[in-house]
Amino acid sequence: MDKKTTSRTNMIGGSEVDAISVDMDRRAIHETNSLFWDTKGNDVLGATSLPLYGAFVTEEKCQLLGDVSGKRVLEIGCGSGHSLQYLGERQASELWGMDLAENQIAKTKQHLAACGLAATLICSPMEEECGLPERYFDFVYSIYAIGWTTDLEGTFRRIASCLKQDGVFIFSWSHPIHKCVAAENDRLVFKKCYFDESWYSVTLGDSTLALSDRKLSTYVNALSKAGFDIEQLIEESDEEILQSRSGDFAQKARMLPVTFVIKARKR
Repeated sequence: MDKKTTSRTNMIGGSEVDAISVDMDRRAIHETNSLFWDTKGNDVLGATSLPLYGAFVTEEKCQLLGDVSGKRVLEIGCGSGHSLQYLGERQASELWGMDLAENQIAKTKQHLAACGLAATLICSPMEEECGLPERYFDFVYSIYAIGWTTDLEGTFRRIASCLKQDGVFIFSWSHPIHKCVAAENDRLVFKKCYFDESWYSVTLGDSTLALSDRKLSTYVNALSKAGFDIEQLIEESDEEILQSRSGDFAQKARMLPVTFVIKARKR
């Protein structure tokens, strides 16, 4: 196992972390990340949920989902359930969610019950067969979760299989350029190679997680192979939100993309 240590920009925010490159062992990665989210994941990284797609990008401004009334929706990586709440309150007819971590499923169930909402919830890695109905959903979406998959092409194929013909898939993730660049002495400095998609381990406090920084083209090409046509790619930060924020991270977002969102439609 390669133990080479490098600097990486944190997924959310602009701080740097030390990363140790590791072999891509799917089961080990699932166990590491499941434990992370079952314990202190939300405390360490927080939770991003609709109407936010990520830092400085909102559904209210982009209108990628639009009217979801009467629609069946599935969230990949449902976290604490706040995005499902957002769509349930907008009259989606069925709410479904899946997550790798049992604790996240429990949080979602508890939160939705408190909101008077119900959902079908599945605890499973997104890469694996988990009994989702085929050609069933109008929308599948994921807020800062798709990047955790160990099999991007397989995940996109599974999502395509459970969408209706002409169904929509929307997902957001940390922009790969953001992961390469860090603020240093009032300048932005490249800290890693954009083309490096190797897996690495990061320790944040007393928690450990495993990630891979995929190129934007990797996501685009995997979508095409899975039978999707891309309708919209959003990289720009919302200027109104930026004007209300200060600090290094907001300054960085004024100069390069920190979040990307893709809307794709099943062919």
